Amino acid sequence: MSVEGTWNIVIATPVGQQQAVLRLFSEDGALRGVATGEAEEVPLSDLTLQAADRLTWRQSITRPMRLDLSFDVAVHGDELTGTAKAGRLPATKVTGRRDTAA
Repeated sequence: MSVEGTWNIVIATPVGQQQAVLRLFSEDGALRGVATGEAEEVPLSDLTLQAADRLTWRQSITRPMRLDLSFDVAVHGDELTGTAKAGRLPATKVTGRRDTAA
């Protein structure tokens, strides 16, 4: 199954749960993505799909604070689970569900 689509993700951070919408799509034969949360939309970089179910990417955010995040998630059908890591901070849990109505 393709990972393309709209995903509602939750990141369990030390300052509380942060929600975002992840849009994954094909463009020019490559997988691309954009994350939207707390009044900002940011492109995903280094987006890689490995073994058809492991997805990794990086993104920089400025809200609620300026961070460079690295994600590593496993995709199982319409659900994903994994971690997000910001620099030297401990990894935090990430969960998500594909928006099948989108």
